[in-house]
Amino acid sequence: MHLFLYNPALFLQTRIFLKLEDVYTDMRNKLLLLFALLLLCMNIAYAAELKGTIYNSQLELQKDAIVEINTEPRQSIVSKDGAYSFNVPSGEYTLFAKHLNGQEIDMSAEEKISVSAEGSYTLDLILFDALEEAETIDVDITNELDEKSNAGTYLAVSLLVFLVAGALAGIIFLKKKTAHFQKQIEKELEDEKIIDDELEKIVKIIKSEGGRTTQLEIRKHIPLSEAKVSLMIAELEDKKIIRKIKKGRGNIIILN
Repeated sequence: MHLFLYNPALFLQTRIFLKLEDVYTDMRNKLLLLFALLLLCMNIAYAAELKGTIYNSQLELQKDAIVEINTEPRQSIVSKDGAYSFNVPSGEYTLFAKHLNGQEIDMSAEEKISVSAEGSYTLDLILFDALEEAETIDVDITNELDEKSNAGTYLAVSLLVFLVAGALAGIIFLKKKTAHFQKQIEKELEDEKIIDDELEKIVKIIKSEGGRTTQLEIRKHIPLSEAKVSLMIAELEDKKIIRKIKKGRGNIIILN
């Protein structure tokens, strides 16, 4: 026969873990959401606007040109009025413009661009005939910041402060919640321990009687009411520790 004894410490740890698991999960999801929103806003805040006008080799406004930039994802527009505009984060890019005559490219331009700061910048493109070799111009866009870029920086910093404050508030809330749960569970365990001690007394009584006794004999050793003893015997029976056999007006209690 194997009797599984009650372990208050293990039970306490299990109960605390189960009750706090939902709290930890909810708090983690909220922090991840805040962090994702911060990253999104920072990407928006640190984006630069590239804009300009497209000319042909005669320095005349060139309409219906196709302008592309190799961002992720790639951006491409058809400039009907000879102007273009892109929003891009910091990085190295290639800006390519072309004009089609039927299905063939008759004019094009390509420039490599290094964007190292946020802001709004103007970069005009000159399309050369397809047979001409146009010089590739490396443009380093640096510190021409305007009021819009400063506003983006303030927004990113504000969101960062909000995220840190939210994380600290979450940690404080979690500590208070943990202490509350622990006190509640300790009280429940104390009440349950008293009941389990009485159940162990009944098991010891049955053992002392050779593994078989009656409910009447058990009551002689425990100063509890008949109803209370009946409930405790029923609980032991549910736990498969004993089995009960009806005999006349009484019950024979047998230890499994």
